[in-house]
Amino acid sequence: MKYVVTLNGKRYEVEVSESDAVLTSVSNAAPAAAPAAPAAAAVSGTQVVSPMPGTILKVNASEGQAVKAGDVIFILEAMKMENEIVAPCDGTIKQILVTKGSTVDTDQILAVL
Repeated sequence: MKYVVTLNGKRYEVEVSESDAVLTSVSNAAPAAAPAAPAAAAVSGTQVVSPMPGTILKVNASEGQAVKAGDVIFILEAMKMENEIVAPCDGTIKQILVTKGSTVDTDQILAVL
Protein backbone atom coordinates (compact mmCIF):
# COMPACT_ATOMS: atom_id res chain seq x y z
CA MET A 1 0.00 0.00 0.00
CA LYS A 2 1.17 3.53 -0.66
CA TYR A 3 0.84 6.40 1.79
CA VAL A 4 1.85 10.04 1.73
CA VAL A 5 3.41 11.15 5.01
CA THR A 6 4.32 14.72 6.02
CA LEU A 7 7.31 15.02 8.32
CA ASN A 8 8.87 18.36 9.31
CA GLY A 9 7.12 20.15 6.44
CA LYS A 10 8.28 17.67 3.77
CA ARG A 11 6.00 15.15 2.09
CA TYR A 12 7.17 11.61 1.49
CA GLU A 13 5.56 8.85 -0.54
CA VAL A 14 5.95 5.64 1.44
CA GLU A 15 5.21 2.16 0.10
CA VAL A 16 4.50 -0.61 2.60
CA SER A 17 4.03 -4.31 1.89
CA GLU A 18 0.63 -5.50 3.17
CA SER A 19 1.68 -9.01 4.12
CA ASP A 20 4.29 -8.06 6.71
CA ALA A 21 4.13 -4.25 6.93
CA VAL A 22 7.76 -3.78 5.90
CA LEU A 23 8.83 -0.41 4.56
CA THR A 24 9.67 -1.05 0.90
CA SER A 25 10.55 2.42 -0.43
CA VAL A 26 10.69 6.09 0.45
CA SER A 27 10.84 8.93 -2.05
CA ASN A 28 10.35 12.67 -2.00
CA ALA A 29 6.87 13.67 -3.07
CA ALA A 30 5.66 17.00 -4.41
CA PRO A 31 5.87 19.79 -1.82
CA ALA A 32 2.78 20.30 0.31
CA ALA A 33 0.41 23.00 -0.90
CA ALA A 34 -0.10 26.02 1.33
CA PRO A 35 -3.34 25.77 3.32
CA ALA A 36 -6.21 27.89 2.08
CA ALA A 37 -7.25 30.86 4.18
CA PRO A 38 -10.51 30.25 6.06
CA ALA A 39 -13.39 31.88 4.22
CA ALA A 40 -15.97 31.60 7.01
CA ALA A 41 -14.97 34.92 8.55
CA ALA A 42 -16.94 36.73 5.84
CA VAL A 43 -20.25 35.19 6.91
CA SER A 44 -21.61 35.01 10.45
CA GLY A 45 -24.04 32.39 11.65
CA THR A 46 -24.20 28.88 13.01
CA GLN A 47 -21.16 26.90 11.97
CA VAL A 48 -21.24 23.25 10.91
CA VAL A 49 -17.86 21.76 11.85
CA SER A 50 -16.12 18.47 11.23
CA PRO A 51 -16.08 16.27 14.35
CA MET A 52 -12.95 14.45 13.14
CA PRO A 53 -10.39 14.48 10.33
CA GLY A 54 -11.46 12.80 7.12
CA THR A 55 -12.56 13.22 3.51
CA ILE A 56 -15.85 14.68 2.27
CA LEU A 57 -17.55 11.95 0.21
CA LYS A 58 -20.78 13.79 -0.53
CA VAL A 59 -22.28 17.27 -0.22
CA ASN A 60 -26.08 16.94 0.14
CA ALA A 61 -26.97 20.64 0.24
CA SER A 62 -26.26 23.86 -1.58
CA GLU A 63 -25.96 27.51 -0.62
CA GLY A 64 -29.36 29.12 -0.15
CA GLN A 65 -31.05 25.80 0.66
CA ALA A 66 -33.29 25.62 3.73
CA VAL A 67 -32.44 22.80 6.14
CA LYS A 68 -33.99 21.46 9.32
CA ALA A 69 -32.11 20.32 12.41
CA GLY A 70 -30.86 16.79 11.77
CA ASP A 71 -30.83 17.02 7.96
CA VAL A 72 -27.71 15.35 6.55
CA ILE A 73 -25.56 18.02 4.91
CA PHE A 74 -22.31 16.08 4.36
CA ILE A 75 -21.04 12.51 4.33
CA LEU A 76 -17.56 12.38 5.87
CA GLU A 77 -15.31 9.34 5.50
CA ALA A 78 -13.07 8.84 8.51
CA MET A 79 -11.30 5.65 9.60
CA LYS A 80 -12.99 3.77 6.72
CA MET A 81 -16.45 4.66 8.05
CA GLU A 82 -19.04 7.00 6.56
CA ASN A 83 -20.26 9.61 9.05
CA GLU A 84 -23.30 11.82 8.56
CA ILE A 85 -22.69 15.50 9.34
CA VAL A 86 -26.08 17.02 10.12
CA ALA A 87 -27.51 20.52 10.46
CA PRO A 88 -27.35 21.53 14.14
CA CYS A 89 -30.48 23.70 13.82
CA ASP A 90 -33.13 24.88 11.38
CA GLY A 91 -31.87 27.51 8.94
CA THR A 92 -30.68 28.41 5.47
CA ILE A 93 -27.22 27.51 4.26
CA LYS A 94 -25.32 30.77 3.79
CA GLN A 95 -21.98 29.28 2.77
CA ILE A 96 -20.48 25.86 1.98
CA LEU A 97 -16.72 25.83 2.48
CA VAL A 98 -15.81 22.34 1.23
CA THR A 99 -16.39 20.24 -1.86
CA LYS A 100 -16.57 16.53 -2.57
CA GLY A 101 -13.10 15.07 -2.10
CA SER A 102 -11.92 17.77 0.32
CA THR A 103 -9.72 16.60 3.18
CA VAL A 104 -10.79 18.21 6.46
CA ASP A 105 -9.42 18.46 9.99
CA THR A 106 -11.17 18.22 13.35
CA ASP A 107 -13.24 21.36 14.06
CA GLN A 108 -12.79 22.68 10.51
CA ILE A 109 -15.79 24.75 9.43
CA LEU A 110 -17.67 22.96 6.65
CA ALA A 111 -20.66 25.27 6.26
CA VAL A 112 -22.38 28.28 7.82
CA LEU A 113 -26.16 28.44 8.43
